[in-house]
Amino acid sequence: MTVGAPRRVVIVGASAAGLTAAETLRREGFDGSLTLVGEERHLPYDRPPLSKQILTGAWPAERVQLRRTTDLDALGLDMRLGVRATALSPAARTVTLADGTELAYDGLLIATGVRPRRLPECDVAGVHVLRDLRDALALRARLAAGGRLVVVGAGFLGAEVAAAARTLGTAVTLVEPASVPLAHAVGRQVGSYLAQVHRENGVDLRTGTTAAGIETAAGRVTGVRLDSGTVVPADDVLVAVGSRPNTAWLQGSGLRTTDGVECDMYSAAAPGVYAAGDVARWFNPLFGTSMRVEHRTNAAEQGMAAARNLLRPEQPRPYAPIPYFWSDQYGIRIQAFGNLRGHDEAQVLDGDPADGRFLVAYRAGRTLTGALAVGMPPRELRRWRNAIAAKSVWQEAVTDRTGPPRPAAVAQGSGPG
Repeated sequence: MTVGAPRRVVIVGASAAGLTAAETLRREGFDGSLTLVGEERHLPYDRPPLSKQILTGAWPAERVQLRRTTDLDALGLDMRLGVRATALSPAARTVTLADGTELAYDGLLIATGVRPRRLPECDVAGVHVLRDLRDALALRARLAAGGRLVVVGAGFLGAEVAAAARTLGTAVTLVEPASVPLAHAVGRQVGSYLAQVHRENGVDLRTGTTAAGIETAAGRVTGVRLDSGTVVPADDVLVAVGSRPNTAWLQGSGLRTTDGVECDMYSAAAPGVYAAGDVARWFNPLFGTSMRVEHRTNAAEQGMAAARNLLRPEQPRPYAPIPYFWSDQYGIRIQAFGNLRGHDEAQVLDGDPADGRFLVAYRAGRTLTGALAVGMPPRELRRWRNAIAAKSVWQEAVTDRTGPPRPAAVAQGSGPG
């Protein structure tokens, strides 16, 4: 242990980032008091399977638990589950819980994640969001009963739920305000490809339209009213229109919380206070910008990095990852490295979307900033990861035969949609 290191650490948030931080602290030699606070009563569990294996029933609920009970016991945690944090006082170095308990700390790690955005007038039976295990099990029970599902929002979450529901034979309508789903994030080529995949699998995809309201009868949803006035009949509705960082409990703490807990390159938000995972907005020196990443891999990696810096603040290490995410839809694996949002150009450099096997590279300014692959071997994408890490000049990256492959079929570039 480093001289002056914290003796009492509180981690608020008991999902992937919080649990990984706790494990890292113990692995790095921290033998002091370690408290893990979680709003849900469940032991820490994995969230990506909720929209896939849990929703389809391929996995039992207990399979998403991140660690065995014996592994958790070995960490020597003071686990406070089923209670949420309501206030933070950095001056007093205390966290207040909903039951009135005050937890004193020398080091604090915030990993409270996000909560789903909701539509107005949606507090009726049959309208769902999908964030936690309870949400997934409730929606799974409804899908098993058959009926018609309307998914509002064709981002990755909405698309995964639509794919899972179609796998079960559910009639699905997917409503998306953009003309091409996900174009703002991954470009028009990938968005158009995914739109076609959903239509080929029987999804009624309505683009360029928004959900204007929910139709109900006897306290239960009966349909979704679009801005055109058309009503799409529904037995159930999933609202998947994005999320908000869980920072309301930090009001009055003095921490900056514009779109997440604002941190420096070391994931530090204030002296002795760090943040990790979906709730953290930190400066990534590799890309020279602040970012907030809602992906499972980042939650674990930042949990480890923040824990190390909390333990040894006199020797901090910048957290400069290359973000990675994946999505599974209809048995298709989509994988990406880098910072795809805000790109100036996206080009298909290998394969062809018409064949369901292709790779897209992304440029911001003169620099390669991201790569996305569909149906490609992982080794192909890893080659591009190395080029992103090296901050490769775009023209050199797409033409250098010794690095990433030369363009095979170059489509017209697209900016953010």
